[in-house]
Amino acid sequence: MTDEKLETTEVVGSEPTNGFRVPVKRILSEKDMDLFKNSITKTELLGFVKDLNHAVTGITNDAEISGVAPERAVSRIVEILEKVTELIDAHPAADQTSRFGKPEFRDLYDDIQRHSSQWIKEIVETDEKYCDGKDGNDSLVQELATYFNESWGNRQRIDYGSGHELNFLCFLYCLKSLQLIVESEYTAVVVKIFVLYLRIMRRIQNTYWLEPAGSHGVWGLDDYHFLPFLFGSSQLSTHKHLRPMSIHDPDIIEMYHKKYMYLGCIKFINDVKTASLRWHSPLIDDISGVKKWSKVNEGMLKMYNAEVLGKLPIMQHFMFGSLLPAPAGVSPESEHSASEDDHGHVHIPNTWADCCGIKVPSAIAASEMDISGGLRRAIPFD
Repeated sequence: MTDEKLETTEVVGSEPTNGFRVPVKRILSEKDMDLFKNSITKTELLGFVKDLNHAVTGITNDAEISGVAPERAVSRIVEILEKVTELIDAHPAADQTSRFGKPEFRDLYDDIQRHSSQWIKEIVETDEKYCDGKDGNDSLVQELATYFNESWGNRQRIDYGSGHELNFLCFLYCLKSLQLIVESEYTAVVVKIFVLYLRIMRRIQNTYWLEPAGSHGVWGLDDYHFLPFLFGSSQLSTHKHLRPMSIHDPDIIEMYHKKYMYLGCIKFINDVKTASLRWHSPLIDDISGVKKWSKVNEGMLKMYNAEVLGKLPIMQHFMFGSLLPAPAGVSPESEHSASEDDHGHVHIPNTWADCCGIKVPSAIAASEMDISGGLRRAIPFD
């Protein structure tokens, strides 16, 4: 995929002289979705996903990755993610009997937002062309920080879904567009950065009982994530012995869940939902019948394209800036796009519950509580 900066075909409002700007939501209708589906922006973003997916074929989470210098952006991102873990320590969540998210998450979110601009400025300054000591990089930092901040979930609803995960992907894509991340570092981007991000998000989900952002999870995969199933099936695609059916073997899951993202996801689901996969995750159960991981990976890529990048309930939250420009003809910025109360989108008939119409209790919370409301471990998922 090319590293050339995409040309913006439409500009809304005032634009900084250097071209960077705070991303805004622009997809409000099926017409906008059709324009996005045929846009260069969508093609380039999906191409980035494909390149990352290919970069971890046969690579385990604990593989030794060489060639990433400490001063490179990849190393700085890892340092920033470790700082996020320190902020989690600084905002412990209180015990509660509600099945819904814990309000202490908002304190964590606010703290990440307070620090993110300075953190990202340090990433940007890993490239000498941004090390002029002036304030001209502020709009670039704010553009990147918008995606980074929205990677951790929704502050108001205390939920998380594949759209938030997509924001983290957009953050990485923007760094690639700036050539702060290069193709030779893609393996490290997945196994060093994304794996760490996933680990942190699992901790946040467990600590603050984040609700799934939608009534169906990610179409029967995981309540929160999609990309670890895609990247994880690529990791497993060259394995000589493990097969998709292996996800039903507890010993294999216990032995390999730290090495392969896909198996790590299965362990997370098994820990939270104690009934069988066939009952609460039928799609995963069906996929386990596929003979080869390579076929699973091909299907996951098609599914990500169709069910995440191709669905209005998710993509109406997508934000366009200078590095991910909006295609010509899409709706102008909504006047409510920054409003937490209005959520910055419209509800489409028969799909509204898939984005925010119904609060969905956290399965993590269910696994921590007994029927009377007291805390415990491991009850059957309900």
